[in-house]
Amino acid sequence: MTKTAWVFPGQGSQALGMGMDLLNLPFVKEKFAQAESILGWSVIEICQTNEEKLFRTLYTQPCLYVVESIFADILQEKYSPDLVTGHSLGEYIALYVAGVFDWSAGLHLVKHRAELMDGAECGMMAALINFDREKLEKAIDENPDAVLANDNSATQVVISGTPEAVEAVLSQVKAKRAIPLNVSGAFHSPLMAEVAAEFEQMLDSVEFQQAKVPVLSNVEPVPSIEADVLKQRLRQQMTGGVRWREIALALPENGIERVVEIGPGNVLTGLIKRTCSGLILENVRSVAELSR
Repeated sequence: MTKTAWVFPGQGSQALGMGMDLLNLPFVKEKFAQAESILGWSVIEICQTNEEKLFRTLYTQPCLYVVESIFADILQEKYSPDLVTGHSLGEYIALYVAGVFDWSAGLHLVKHRAELMDGAECGMMAALINFDREKLEKAIDENPDAVLANDNSATQVVISGTPEAVEAVLSQVKAKRAIPLNVSGAFHSPLMAEVAAEFEQMLDSVEFQQAKVPVLSNVEPVPSIEADVLKQRLRQQMTGGVRWREIALALPENGIERVVEIGPGNVLTGLIKRTCSGLILENVRSVAELSR
């Protein structure tokens, strides 16, 4: 058997119409209704018609959780992964798929996380593409209010921090492209400490189970199935960096031969392709791709 990892994208991969072909399947409408009772608004309505809301953190994160988890549930009827991981918000779907918490508990966590992050009016984030990593690391060292928030690949990162510090880093590092991100705060940085402390209160109320398959966490890309380890890593996620480049390198190190990205777009398989060669890369973005 080919050893397979499932990976789940996070905020930034959302697209209008995502998951709407699922509505033709019998049990799915009930799942969307369950989500609406938890969220107080309709994932279907936003994914079908409201692009402005879909791209707002408050709605983006729950929509991605619901759509990706339904795709994963259907795929699990065919086979189970050997390892799971996700990018930022995607880690919550990975933990759900691994059986660490049930679906509704996960959605409650994601709802609360999205509300807190949407209201976090602190700092800014910017993506850098094709840059000198040594100069970037030097610039970040010289500007302590900026951090490496997403280490996505050797040629793509996101920095986060105070506007002054992020702008200072951008001015010191030449990049092919530097793109300020349309987000409400400096996610995955110490500026999120107050928000993270508030979120921890809810996180602590959710009982984590031992994972059925190993999980690679954003802040510590070492496989674990231990409930307390996975919860502690999730506690650190809001203020810690997403170490996606290291996660990609860890896949073949753990015997993974095939990677399936479950969710809209192909961001994660694209990043993995730039970091690791020789892996079989697949995407599940639609019902048609589920039945391949």
